[in-house]
Amino acid sequence: MRVKIINKPQVSDLAGEKVMVDFETGKYFLLKGTANDIWDLLQDGVTEEEIIGKLLEQYDVSEEICRKEVIEFLKKMEEYQFIVLER
Repeated sequence: MRVKIINKPQVSDLAGEKVMVDFETGKYFLLKGTANDIWDLLQDGVTEEEIIGKLLEQYDVSEEICRKEVIEFLKKMEEYQFIVLER
C-alpha cells in the first residue's frame, strides 16, 4: 500500500521533535520518536512495507509490533486528512 501526502501541514523542528500545524483546521500535533521518523519517510513517497523495513533496520523491535504501530500511525494521519493510503 503506497502512502501519499495530500495535505502538508506547516512543520517545524523543535529539539528533535516535529510540531505540525494545520492552519485550515487549527489543529496542531507533536511528533516524536518513531512518528518523527515515519513522517520523514513519507516525504519520499514510500509504501507501508518500506516504512516498516526502514524502522526494523533502525530499532530493536519485533516486526509484529512495528507493523501494528506503523499502521496505527498511518490511519491516524489519514483520519486527519494529511495522507491517503493508496490500496
